[in-house]
Amino acid sequence: MLMPKRVKWRKQMRGRMRGKALRGAEVSFGDFGLQALEPGWITARQIEAARRAIVREMKRRGKVWIRIFPAKPFTHKPPETRMGSGKGNVEYYVAVVKPGRIMFEVAGLASDVAIAALKSAQYKFSIKTKVVARHTEGE
Repeated sequence: MLMPKRVKWRKQMRGRMRGKALRGAEVSFGDFGLQALEPGWITARQIEAARRAIVREMKRRGKVWIRIFPAKPFTHKPPETRMGSGKGNVEYYVAVVKPGRIMFEVAGLASDVAIAALKSAQYKFSIKTKVVARHTEGE
């Protein structure tokens, strides 16, 4: 599972997810990408499940790039705990994803296989996504 090796601060505030993705909004490495259409937190488990779905559909051909990393700690208080007594413990890590962000990229495959692989990964996320193709200079 993806998680930071070490962090400067163990617990973070939740923050806001306003606006579009500033960077990482274009297919840079592969031929096809999976683009987020709405903001959300993507857990490390969702990223790993999507990666496995893509690799299984590709049948060990081609190459996959994961363009998001879960660096934000998600804290959670135990059930039936009284109010107060501080912030909860870190349970898992999430990646903050804004609309337009490319989350996965694939290359080295036929277009129908690549699109099918990314479509199988779409089911693993709690946000809406779409499959996009790389824009070459000629287009």
